[in-house]
Amino acid sequence: MLTGHLTYESIVYVQILAQNNRAIFINLLHEMKLHIKYMVSMRCKNIVKAELQKLRLHFTSVDLGEVEILEHISKSTRSQLKVALKKNGLELMDDKKNILIERIKNAIVEVIHYSEDELKVNFSEYLSQKLCYDYNYLSNLFTEVQGTTIEKFIIQHKIERVKELIVYDELSMSEIAYKLHYSSAAHLSNQFKRITGLTPSHFKQLKEKKLINLEDIK
Repeated sequence: MLTGHLTYESIVYVQILAQNNRAIFINLLHEMKLHIKYMVSMRCKNIVKAELQKLRLHFTSVDLGEVEILEHISKSTRSQLKVALKKNGLELMDDKKNILIERIKNAIVEVIHYSEDELKVNFSEYLSQKLCYDYNYLSNLFTEVQGTTIEKFIIQHKIERVKELIVYDELSMSEIAYKLHYSSAAHLSNQFKRITGLTPSHFKQLKEKKLINLEDIK
């Protein structure tokens, strides 16, 4: 506990110290978030958790494409993590454009494959709100880097989710259409056939139903 009066020099010193600590704190916040490419499934999340634990890194959250850790990660540790993830088909990213592309992909995957909440706005508005960027910018960047559109990426994932739900055999086609925001079962069926070459009913009858790993959908 401080006693007596602080001199002007002491006050200035305390202010400078506070500013420096604030800068260090902001830097630590920046370092705590890691971005990982191809991390789109529970299997991927478990791999990442295991690799973090091997390096004795303490994480506060492991979400699709993003990890938050408590420590300031050194260059050496970052390099080790990068190598370990690469062996498992994952990639620790540094490039800002690629990080944003992965955030777009992961936001789409989260809504289509894992969220039970109803999407109350269209995808363009949802992505714009979630990522805090104008949708036209996101769309143009995605096409520039990926060579395809956000819309086509969404359709590929919706069709893959339809396949999963057909395999589960718990919902009717009308219920699947509603769940995935198609205007009708007919609309879903037409898009399904255009993408897969099969009608949903034909796909359901196949003995070997071919599903694509989420990380393989580019």
